[in-house]
Amino acid sequence: MKLASLKHGRDGQLVVVSNDLAWYADASHIVPTLQAALDNWDQLKPYLELLARELEHDAIPKERFHEHDAAAPLPRAYQWADGSAYVNHVELVRKARGAELPESFWTDPLMYQGGSDDLQGARDPILLKDVAWGCDMEAEIVVVTGDVPQGVSPDDAHSYIRLVGLVNDVSLRNLIPDELAKGFGFVQSKPASAFSPVFATPDALGAYWQDGKLHRALMVDLNGQPFGRAVASDDCTFDFGVLIAHLAKTRRVRAGSIIGSGTVSNRDADGGPGKPISEGGRGYSCIAELRMIEKITTGDMTTPFLKVGDTVRIDVHDEREHTIFGAIEQTVVAG
Repeated sequence: MKLASLKHGRDGQLVVVSNDLAWYADASHIVPTLQAALDNWDQLKPYLELLARELEHDAIPKERFHEHDAAAPLPRAYQWADGSAYVNHVELVRKARGAELPESFWTDPLMYQGGSDDLQGARDPILLKDVAWGCDMEAEIVVVTGDVPQGVSPDDAHSYIRLVGLVNDVSLRNLIPDELAKGFGFVQSKPASAFSPVFATPDALGAYWQDGKLHRALMVDLNGQPFGRAVASDDCTFDFGVLIAHLAKTRRVRAGSIIGSGTVSNRDADGGPGKPISEGGRGYSCIAELRMIEKITTGDMTTPFLKVGDTVRIDVHDEREHTIFGAIEQTVVAG
């Protein structure tokens, strides 16, 4: 089952979307918003699944689904916590500035809590007030949870995953060092994130969803050119069960919480840093990683961060080259 929220008020209007993302059926007679559905998931999921089956069989009225009409599936969420499942990415960033990677990073995931009050739709622009802030995209996988008990094990945490989708976790790279130097974490350097038009239930992904990982390539384009094709299941140190258990170690996690994987990152086939697509590699899911590799290999970072007019596209395709979640496609505009 695939769900989306059309732009309507603060929390959107819940719709069920066909598997090919061509059509939708209004779900408001069942439940008005996705958050309300998550709050009563066990009771409402069967009715939403029935609506989805009727939509696939043309048994009910339907409307054309246009991705630009979609808000974030959860336009505001009770929690948005972003992890770092791809330690390769963290290692590269630290290596570029001559810092050793603590051994604990391989066993205990990093995680921060982002702003969840203003989550953007897939076609909403990236507002940038100052290009000197170093605006960067970060292509990631996300899950949405139900109510998770405190102290849940990583294995049991998988059963609390309700939905899977994509996010562009925009970062202002040049603001990050001063914020981290304060010893408290991200605030200003993490503006509003944008989410895929559609979130899918794990069962709707079939074999693409295994062991808390998405087994597909994350397709990232910059200004119409291939920038990244990292496979989300490869080099993934921590699956989503581990990330959820980490978050729930000392408290409950409530329904409607969004958890991110961190920037998807692959090593090269020889075990070294990833290579650009133009050199036969899988490329990158953010500009910072490319800049770090430039620093390591040449001593200089030459690729610029995003500027006004640049367009970022993030998508995942099935084996028939059809989009699974719809594409995030954002253009940077002057804020």
